[in-house]
Amino acid sequence: MKIETLLRTDYKLPGQQSVYHGKVRDVYFLEGDLVAMIATDRISAFDVVLPAGIPYKGQVLNQIAAKQLDATTDIVPNWKIATPDPMVTIGHKCEPFKVEMVIRGYITGSAWRAYEQGERSICGIPLADGLKENQRFDHPIITPTTKADEGHDENISREEIIRTGLVSEEDYTLLEEYTQALFARGSEIAKEKGLILVDTKYEFGKKDGKIYLIDEIHTPDSSRYFYADGFEERFAKGEPQKQLSKEFVRKWLTEQGFMGKEGQEVPPMSEEYCMSVAERYIELYEHVTGETFQRADLTNLADRIERNILNFLNK
Repeated sequence: MKIETLLRTDYKLPGQQSVYHGKVRDVYFLEGDLVAMIATDRISAFDVVLPAGIPYKGQVLNQIAAKQLDATTDIVPNWKIATPDPMVTIGHKCEPFKVEMVIRGYITGSAWRAYEQGERSICGIPLADGLKENQRFDHPIITPTTKADEGHDENISREEIIRTGLVSEEDYTLLEEYTQALFARGSEIAKEKGLILVDTKYEFGKKDGKIYLIDEIHTPDSSRYFYADGFEERFAKGEPQKQLSKEFVRKWLTEQGFMGKEGQEVPPMSEEYCMSVAERYIELYEHVTGETFQRADLTNLADRIERNILNFLNK
């Protein structure tokens, strides 16, 4: 029996002003400066939304983010008010900053690929010669990107952000402080669970002149985790790290000859493959939270979500 997934929503909620369908999330803007964010089961890679859904993925992302938001409220206020459904967070509407704060504790992924090709700076930050893949930086580095409405986000330097007025210097300094503190907290939480938080991204917004942390944090879609056990041995031998992140999906696509380039077709995603990806997401949930994942009932998924949102809004 095919497991139900949520690929798109089209609700008409009370007080609804507009809706935004992102790569993975459907965001409903409601009266009273409220936002209902639904984490769907869509999955994207190379900035392309793949055609098949991943069972339980929305639940995994939403519940990890909710727990991690709760664990960081002492560092920076965040947008979350409640999670009335395993796949839904309701929170404050904030005006997002037009940059994403990417922070890296290790050189890997796109940063490593650029380094291998001879680049020795990233977002205006100089990199030493002689680094090895997955090497830890002496201090985590912030490599912001522009926040594109469509297409690819682009790397941008601190100087350029301030010079072009994307973010004021005063606000940007605060964003950097929050980013470093959040990454330190996320790294501590990961370490307790036998994981290394390798890199991640944070998004911030403003409401009533105050900066809030928005969107998701420390999920497998926004972060990369390595297993701590055996990390040093693998690094010393130059072997690939055992990791929990969406990178395994990118790797599978690359092996099938797909990298999101024009003219390339997404390879077929069988039910078995989608379930194997779901199991990886559940594995990450259990590692990051230290809790057993409770699979929600997927019968009439879209109806369940709508009912739970309405129950919350009618309170």
